[in-house]
Amino acid sequence: MGVSDEERRIARRLFASATLHDSDVEDNAPEVVEEVEVSGDAPKGQMSVQDALKGVLKLALMHDGLARGLRESSKALDRRQAHMCVLNENCEEDAYKKLVAALCSEHKIPLIKVQDGKQLGEWAGLCVLDREGNARKVVNCSCVVVKDWGEESQERSVIMNYFQSAE
Repeated sequence: MGVSDEERRIARRLFASATLHDSDVEDNAPEVVEEVEVSGDAPKGQMSVQDALKGVLKLALMHDGLARGLRESSKALDRRQAHMCVLNENCEEDAYKKLVAALCSEHKIPLIKVQDGKQLGEWAGLCVLDREGNARKVVNCSCVVVKDWGEESQERSVIMNYFQSAE
């Protein structure tokens, strides 16, 4: 269930180019990656995966352990510096999603998909905070990679348990 040489070649070509075009990606390339959908439901007394993801991203941001955006994320994934990857499922560019999924499957990095890019951008710190601490001018984010967890936390253990149960 590895990645074929053709897929690696395509991923490297996409990685090397500054702009991606639809003609660079073949539509018949199979996508073999561990994907996890985030649901906001959790029983009482337990933390939901979405809340845990938010906490993990905040801690990693405080410890300078996030790679935000496609360029930084793909570099971290290719160098195998990533512990976890979060992808915006509603990203307009299909080539971005294919590239990130191929890199995650090639290096066996867990991938979580979220629905809202603005929310992912807020969690990753791509916003301006006003005086009350509310997020303003939130930027849409396509991909975030956790390179450094920061410190041990309950959120991290919830995410790790979620990955183990998804296998």
